[in-house]
Amino acid sequence: MEKSKVYFTDFRTGLGVSLTVKLQKLIRMAGIGTIDMDNKFVAIKMHFGELGNLAYLRPNYAKAVADVIKENGGLPFLTDCNTLYPGSRKHALEHMDCANINGFNTVTTGCQIIIADGLRGTDDIIVPVPNGEYCKEAYIGRAVMDADIFISLTHFKGHEAAGFGGAIKNIGMGCGSRAGKMQQHQSGHPHVITDKCKGCRRCSKECGSDAISYEGKKAWIDPAKCKGCGRCIGACAFDAIRNDNWDARKKDGRVYCRCHQRKTELPYQSDNRRIT
Repeated sequence: MEKSKVYFTDFRTGLGVSLTVKLQKLIRMAGIGTIDMDNKFVAIKMHFGELGNLAYLRPNYAKAVADVIKENGGLPFLTDCNTLYPGSRKHALEHMDCANINGFNTVTTGCQIIIADGLRGTDDIIVPVPNGEYCKEAYIGRAVMDADIFISLTHFKGHEAAGFGGAIKNIGMGCGSRAGKMQQHQSGHPHVITDKCKGCRRCSKECGSDAISYEGKKAWIDPAKCKGCGRCIGACAFDAIRNDNWDARKKDGRVYCRCHQRKTELPYQSDNRRIT
């Protein structure tokens, strides 16, 4: 695989130069101006954050990117797909309210917000996956597929199953409709270790699929109802819920991800360039 060119900058700024100006300088240096955007729809895929947390890029950065796109004749819009799990982004109305509360609107970003897979998360397009080993087709939000140009504006995060997440997760998981996310989670059903379960019922309160019941004061997860979202794992204070099919670890400077009981080596390669 050919090494990617990676342009990066830091948080140091000089007098009269803001971080958003540095971001615009970075994306121009990376070649955004070479893309033919004239009168074309440009999807800026990002994460608007859940209510109550701060783990998302601020609207200022989205506006900086949108402004450069408009300078190049493009028609930008911010987009994301609805979540599979219950929360503040499970359908388009809540999702847009969440985005607005977290600061994303037409005034702060200079462009519209479109939830890619529609009101209920069912507006998708089936996209073939050539040579796909586990997924032969992907269910992608229609607005993403209708766009002429796609830009991933990603924040750095971690994931309990896959380790570090970034652009790949923002696109691969984030562009999936609710059906697409269900497909990706279909092998990730957790189970209860009964010896550790205290019967506190906290996991069932977090489950949005009504998949957890109790037998003899011990939790039991119905795999037919479970979406594999993992909220019960995070809710359990006794480490009694586990998904043995997920594992990510680092060894000898390389990341190994075991999924479907298979180990895959994912070496990191790049040709780094720093923008000051």
